[in-house]
Amino acid sequence: MDTASSPCRVHQCSKCPGDTAYYCVSCPCDLCPQCKEKHVKDLKTIDHDVVSHRDKIIYIPTQEICVRHPSHIYIKYCEHCQVPACKNCQTHRRHKQIDVKTAYKTKRQQHRGTIHTIRSAALFYIPVLLTEIKADVKTCHTEFCPLQSEMLTKAERLKDLIDYVVYDLLNNVFCDFDFKHRCKKQKIKMIGHIGSLRRYEHRYVQPAFTFSALQFLSFIKTALPQIHLTLHTSQLSMTESLSKEDVMESLSAIQITERGNRCVGNQCLLKPMSDAEIHHSLTVTGVDGFLHISCVTSDRVWGSDRYNIILTDTTGVPLQRVEDSRSDLYGGPHTVNSGSELIYIDRNYNINKLSKDMKRSTTFIVRTDSTWEPGCVYWSPSTGDLLVGMWNYDTYTGKVTRYSRSGQLTHTIQHDNTGRDLYSKPNYITENNNGDVVVSGSDAVVVTERGGRYRFSYTGPPSGSGLWPCGICTDALSHILVCDVRHKTVQMLNKDGQFLSHLLTKSQEMVLPWSLSYDVNTHRLWVGSLYNNKVCVYRYITRQDALTDEHRPPPDGDTRYRTHRHNTTHQLNENEHTSRPGEDAMSSSTPAI
Repeated sequence: MDTASSPCRVHQCSKCPGDTAYYCVSCPCDLCPQCKEKHVKDLKTIDHDVVSHRDKIIYIPTQEICVRHPSHIYIKYCEHCQVPACKNCQTHRRHKQIDVKTAYKTKRQQHRGTIHTIRSAALFYIPVLLTEIKADVKTCHTEFCPLQSEMLTKAERLKDLIDYVVYDLLNNVFCDFDFKHRCKKQKIKMIGHIGSLRRYEHRYVQPAFTFSALQFLSFIKTALPQIHLTLHTSQLSMTESLSKEDVMESLSAIQITERGNRCVGNQCLLKPMSDAEIHHSLTVTGVDGFLHISCVTSDRVWGSDRYNIILTDTTGVPLQRVEDSRSDLYGGPHTVNSGSELIYIDRNYNINKLSKDMKRSTTFIVRTDSTWEPGCVYWSPSTGDLLVGMWNYDTYTGKVTRYSRSGQLTHTIQHDNTGRDLYSKPNYITENNNGDVVVSGSDAVVVTERGGRYRFSYTGPPSGSGLWPCGICTDALSHILVCDVRHKTVQMLNKDGQFLSHLLTKSQEMVLPWSLSYDVNTHRLWVGSLYNNKVCVYRYITRQDALTDEHRPPPDGDTRYRTHRHNTTHQLNENEHTSRPGEDAMSSSTPAI
């Protein structure tokens, strides 16, 4: 058979006539490099599992020869040394070894999250940064020329001052001054002064029969004004001609601004969709409605009804249940920090923290004042602080307290600038991108600055239809989203409290929207219903079309798949664009509320 002329079947992309190079496990579908690039950046498919096409057939190299023992192949992986080993590698025999195929799959799974972030986020906004850099190159000369001229002028003035000082020092101080003579003169003066003091002291101790009272008074009158208890001897003065004010003025006029990192705002990357669309929904067993939701990942969420806090995935199966939560869970009694740890209010109204592996619960803040009861909590991604909404049953007033990562009380928000109470009862609490503290109360949404200065209260749209607020959150575009129980919808406001739209309308699946949580990774909105055990996930934000063909990099940097539309390659220093993962440094100490 002539193999050279035999037909060869080529896998074709499911979305275009291109050749397949990738495979989406979630869809499933085959993808060419260009379609794969769009697939992992589209917010509709941002969390899909996309692998190379060879992974579809579970291809793993099995005949890799050991470099130390060429007659043997690698079959094990040393976890201690993190290198493969064959059966003759003596160095690793006392170390824990696992099958090399198992190690391969485990390592790929560990790095899947990082690869997902690179594909869906970094490769999307870095080309936008490149566009800004190109624009800066054209404008920087014009902007820096005046600054450079001003800097040179100030430098010349400072140089003139220094030159004058040096000239004065060399010509008026060092040339015409006898240091030795001056020192001797000061020595003679000090010896004479000491003699005068001794004579005064001697007259003072003389008895009255040798030195009469009148003589003493006469001596005091004439001699005392000439006696100086402290003799001031001058030091060498280099020059008095240099004005300190001139130098200070010259130096203080030089302003140094710390350089920041170039970044792209969400306004350049994201935009609202014309209409929200449902991405998927789930029915959770063991829950009677959702009073509050806290997102953990794109496929896991903590939810609570009146008596339970449970963890579930997108299938609706309960994965974990909190046993010591408070009995009446109305409001927002839990939140999730950057370490995927659950922070919640327990049955004693203390605030606890459940570890990521859900095996250990520790008390983070102890309640000591029985007159104040914590009702809602929110962990701030920007500062790592914990915001707590509190309620006083005796006075029917509320307040917001802020705790540091170590659990120390740092700030309290309770009154406006006139002393009037801001809150009736904080039920839900969140924070906006600009630092505003947003609280959903019994009849209004109250917004203050981070420091506590009152900004505004929102009581409903301009139509005057009113508002019964419940669950609340903010998104990447600084919108404020609040459940409106009265009209069974979700209202969207801008950061200044202006009504924008009704994001959701009444649907069969969402009987009564009550709780909200925004997923910052996929930009999706999780909405929980009160009257059934349904949770719906909506898409209402999409990507800006920021990547133009002019500066779009080729897929994965592979020139084999480069087309006429992908003809520009940019190289970046990866160290300048590597972000440090956020750390949550909350300690296990138990300060008091």
